[in-house]
Amino acid sequence: MEKISFLPDTPGVYTYYDAGGRIIYVGKAKNLKRRVSSYFNRTHDSLKTNLLVRAIADMSYIVVPTEQDALNLENSMIKEHQPRYNVLLKDDKSYPWIVVTNELYPRVFLTRDHVKDGSRYYGPYTNQAVAKTVLELIAELYPVRTCRLNITPEYLRRGKGRLCLNYHLGKCRGCCTGAISVDEYATYIERIKQILRGELRELMDHLKDEMESLASRLKFEEAQDIKEKWDLIARYRSRSVIVSQTIDEIDVFGIDDSEGNDEVYVNYMHVRRGAVVRSVTLRYKRRLDESIADILSYAIDEVGTSLGVQYSEVVVEMLPDVDMPGITFTLPRRGDKAKLLEVSQQNARQQRIDDLKHLAKHDPQERTRRLLERIQRDFHLPELPDHIECFDNSNIQGTNPVASCVVFRDAKPSKKDYRHFKIKSVVGPDDFASMKEVLTRRYTRMMQEGESLPKLIVVDGGKGQLSAAVEALEEIGLRGTVPVVGIAKRLEEIYFPGDSLPLYIDKTSETLRVIQALRDEAHRFGITFHRDLRSKSQIISELDGIKGIGPKTSNILLKHFKSVAGIKKAPLQEVAAVIGPAKARLVKNALEK
Repeated sequence: MEKISFLPDTPGVYTYYDAGGRIIYVGKAKNLKRRVSSYFNRTHDSLKTNLLVRAIADMSYIVVPTEQDALNLENSMIKEHQPRYNVLLKDDKSYPWIVVTNELYPRVFLTRDHVKDGSRYYGPYTNQAVAKTVLELIAELYPVRTCRLNITPEYLRRGKGRLCLNYHLGKCRGCCTGAISVDEYATYIERIKQILRGELRELMDHLKDEMESLASRLKFEEAQDIKEKWDLIARYRSRSVIVSQTIDEIDVFGIDDSEGNDEVYVNYMHVRRGAVVRSVTLRYKRRLDESIADILSYAIDEVGTSLGVQYSEVVVEMLPDVDMPGITFTLPRRGDKAKLLEVSQQNARQQRIDDLKHLAKHDPQERTRRLLERIQRDFHLPELPDHIECFDNSNIQGTNPVASCVVFRDAKPSKKDYRHFKIKSVVGPDDFASMKEVLTRRYTRMMQEGESLPKLIVVDGGKGQLSAAVEALEEIGLRGTVPVVGIAKRLEEIYFPGDSLPLYIDKTSETLRVIQALRDEAHRFGITFHRDLRSKSQIISELDGIKGIGPKTSNILLKHFKSVAGIKKAPLQEVAAVIGPAKARLVKNALEK
């Protein structure tokens, strides 16, 4: 399937459909591309898997931040759609939850039963050892009751409670007799809920203090046990961003407008009981100058109409420009809803990446045209920049100053047009003067020979190098004819002539990637030339100092023996066989000294 080649190397959930468009399998993956490819690149031992592969007619996927998220999302989608080939997967009791009961004196324990009685559930915990460790440490931090007594105000009034062993061991504050007030006990529960919400700093600090205390008393085995618990909590960190029981049913719209062109991607996710059960990405092409708020309005209406969605609460990054009565819009800044919005935005971005890969494979000319139009728009160029040249200076340690010019045609390297320059008129390391000399020489010659000039010139450096380039173009009469920009290394900012404030392009922008590729290629090409010159000068200098040995003889020796070291190691007779006995004695005597 062609779609496999466009899959990302990220965690996610993939869905297979049969010829009728029905979901037949939902699976999770640490690496979507590798996992999905494994279905189609071999014959499987399992008959069920081979039947599944034969039945697959189409697929879709959702990217998520972590494997944990993929696991939880897979579970929720299987419950929602019950695909034919997922019959062997576990049911609602697959993973345990930690529950804080809805009682006068709440209990905290591990359960696989999810009962709607007002209790708060946290999880699910795919690693049961982590859940048990959290419960053990909660018990050490806060003395909550573990008995199953139905403690009510009436029960306390009757005074039938009896203090148990846990009270005398300090593991309970005597809830059954009212020895601890409801309000004081509630403070324990609130702190426990903070821990279960993923606020683990207090828990980890407590473990660290206890571990150091045990180690200081030379109780290393107990300290090691605590360290193992600390490591588990450190790996756990927080619960899944996909599943959160604080969210019942909600719709999420994430937008990707990162490329800044006519196309906007909008991802819709339906979340039920905190889990993503549906994800669809729509692509809109601007016909006029519609705002993102306009396009968001179109997307909300389209999803509601085509999928029959009845909105209640909708999570968005901005308000639509149309009043929609009956819908509550939430613009989260932190918390579970903000995390769900980030996942939706990530899926919108991934769809854009997939479409660009598809376009590059099936219509490379259209892909190139779109890229050049983006560069033209970002840099406000009068023409499509199908010919770009970039310059870089190289004078490591002040020796052999050189410069390089690399050429991109249709946003791709045109290596036959690359040029090297030895700096001739500049004494010492002066990047500005060197840049001016090179541009003057390059474009004076191009105009004399009638060659077509570039549509954009890029110089490696900030305002200083850019000013030198502008001076050169002005002196040869090209100022205002050929656009020129400078790219500074530190923050990848773009400088324009006459503007002291740089332009900061989005780090994910294709325009910046092309300019960076130009700059890096110019640097590589210049450094290589500089090293070659420096190496030659160092090698030849040892032979140049020998009286009676000229450049021709030196070249013959280096060609035969490959290096000065090879000449030194060679016997006199072998050197004499190459350049004659007299010159051989001169060379050997000089090199030995």
